[in-house]
Amino acid sequence: MRDDMSLASGAFEPTRLRVRYAETDQMGRAHHMHYLAWFELGRTDLLRAAGVAYSKIEQEGVKLPVSHVEIEYRGPVRYDELVDVYTRVSGVRSRTVTFTYLAVRAETGDELAAGSTRLVCTDDKGKPRRIPPHLIDVLESLKANAHAWPES
Repeated sequence: MRDDMSLASGAFEPTRLRVRYAETDQMGRAHHMHYLAWFELGRTDLLRAAGVAYSKIEQEGVKLPVSHVEIEYRGPVRYDELVDVYTRVSGVRSRTVTFTYLAVRAETGDELAAGSTRLVCTDDKGKPRRIPPHLIDVLESLKANAHAWPES
């Protein structure tokens, strides 16, 4: 996954978060399930920064459920450490959008996890539909105006 993830396509300002005690497991590390929530936070922050709030597109009858997930864990992170989640749009099709993510330890830049999610556009009843033109424009712009991942 690293070769694809290092292409100059899609990262903006990271979403910074602090690992909460409730997110750690018996080994004292952030449990793997929380990375998906962190990626979601990065995705919604990226769209919000581009002027598109999830709540607004859902009010328009557009839903974007996740249809595919990939995560590669690269290193542990512990309670109270700061994590930066870099997010980018890496693919846009008529009915799907793919986001890629890189989670790094904020203090050192050490890579913690890399991943991707594919979201499919549906209507209120869950039936696949085309992504609305105004949203396609925003997603394509995010993809085109992306930056490379940070160097670790």
